Amino acid sequence: MATLAMSSGSTSARIISTGAARGSRVVDNDEICTMIDSNDEWIRQRTGITQRHWVAEGETAVTLAADACRQAVERAGMTLDQIDTLILATVSNSQQMPSMAARVAQELGCPSPAVFDISAACAGFCHGVALADSLIRTGTSTHVLVVGTEVLSPYLDMADRGTAFIFSDGAGAVVIGPSEVPAIGPTIWGSDPSHSEVITLDDWESLVDGQERPYLRMEGTKVFRWATTFVAERTRETLEAAGLAPEELDVFIPHQANNRITDSTLRQLKLPEGIVVARDIAQMGNSSAASIPLALDAVLQSGEARSGQKALLMGFGAGLAYAGQVVVLP
Repeated sequence: MATLAMSSGSTSARIISTGAARGSRVVDNDEICTMIDSNDEWIRQRTGITQRHWVAEGETAVTLAADACRQAVERAGMTLDQIDTLILATVSNSQQMPSMAARVAQELGCPSPAVFDISAACAGFCHGVALADSLIRTGTSTHVLVVGTEVLSPYLDMADRGTAFIFSDGAGAVVIGPSEVPAIGPTIWGSDPSHSEVITLDDWESLVDGQERPYLRMEGTKVFRWATTFVAERTRETLEAAGLAPEELDVFIPHQANNRITDSTLRQLKLPEGIVVARDIAQMGNSSAASIPLALDAVLQSGEARSGQKALLMGFGAGLAYAGQVVVLP
């Protein structure tokens, strides 16, 4: 009896390049405080945010994603017809179908890539990296675009002073391709469904009292406690799975949710004092699925981090979902 043929690919995969696009409207804390009952000092102390990027007219989650993808492909020295898979992480797709990945591929002019969306909120990009790594090592794909893109500003309830100042609009992308040496470590991922209700986006069908669109809802205290305990331990497991001691890590790129969460994780992991820590939240705010790839691009473009260094990525958010891996920087 004949057996099925099995596909095989590269022994390893790596991030080849990065790309980024941010909403062109910059809203600093003084401006946001004209919309909500708060002040600059309170926002900085609570989160580390000094400003955030929102979209301007003509900008969408699709156009931002396409811009970030083009930049990543150009930096890789490739052409779009070499991309055979496009994985997009987002919670900003208000259209049930087609996938936003399909719309981005159309915007880019990619000939015939496999396209699909991931809905894992702030952990979505790391889910995409895990999938791209597996696809390349099994031979299902050769070059994968992974992009996280969000336009969250339209979903902010400006009457909610606890969340309205946090979220932002942007996109970050990477090209992932074959590697002769290991450059993407094992992914540690999972969820805590018992807390699935603490970060939500309203259902369109449940809107009441004249509310025109869904709003983001978040129980900030519960999320903070979960991230500084449960996720911090998963972050430690991610480092151990890569076979690294804390002092062997060069860069830490967590989801840009809150500087206090980042500081707590640094203390618990006992990471070396000189390690590069992404703090893109200060200038960007929280861009959910776009958060980690934007922060990754920022530390590379600023020169804070350099090619060949080992970086720990850890995403966590609604679901409550988490995912992380150690990668070698492009």
